[in-house]
Amino acid sequence: MTDWTVNREAQIAYSYERFALAKIFVFRKWCEQAAERGVLPPADLSGSCKYGSLFMNEVFGGSICGHYEHQYNIIGGRIVDLSHDAIDVGRITNPYLHEPDFFAIPEKQASLNGCLPRVERWAVQFLEELKDSEASSSPES
Repeated sequence: MTDWTVNREAQIAYSYERFALAKIFVFRKWCEQAAERGVLPPADLSGSCKYGSLFMNEVFGGSICGHYEHQYNIIGGRIVDLSHDAIDVGRITNPYLHEPDFFAIPEKQASLNGCLPRVERWAVQFLEELKDSEASSSPES
């Protein structure tokens, strides 16, 4: 059983700029996933918290927290939530409640593990795009 609530090492350092880039990237991937499923493109990151929190954990480390309605990350001691401004999160009374036992439920474990291969591919692609972007914007380019 994976303990998603323990602190994980980052592949790259977290920053507000990288958060913004990650949010744009995950929204693009969320739209692509909707197209694959043959559903309307999403207006925001509603419904994506499982993917978003796994992605942020894979890239920026930290831990995953949450409860049955929502999950998010703690990175460097602060709440980090890609879908903080999504409509569904805005409807939750206490979106940043943390119930660690929720992540031990076998169905939750299976659900997260089922998302992981896609999220890992997203993380590899994001890190490559970020490296290319940062290289092209450096003064030596």
